[in-house]
Amino acid sequence: MSLEAIERAKRDQVRARARLDSTLAALHCRLKPGNLAEEAWDGVKDKGADLADGALQAVKKRPATVSLALGAFALFLARGPLTRAAGRYLSGDEAGEGNDRDDAELSVTEGVS
Repeated sequence: MSLEAIERAKRDQVRARARLDSTLAALHCRLKPGNLAEEAWDGVKDKGADLADGALQAVKKRPATVSLALGAFALFLARGPLTRAAGRYLSGDEAGEGNDRDDAELSVTEGVS
């Protein structure tokens, strides 16, 4: 090998080493836990915004259907109190006197000294 070829090989080796160091530094920066968490959070925010926009468009297209679905969901969540109220109404105890748990607890504790 000539002296010129050896010098060229050394320069190529120095450039390759510099590229490798640069790549490793960039990789190290990207793989920091804080940066990974930030990228994940940004992705979640973007996806959430897309979902919210899609839901808004669906509500704008079919407001009656969405209202019906939300009403059914609200009734599902309130099924316990509604069942108790309907039971009191059908039994004729509209005021709820005598069938309340709090009254039962008071009657038990009133006689204790």
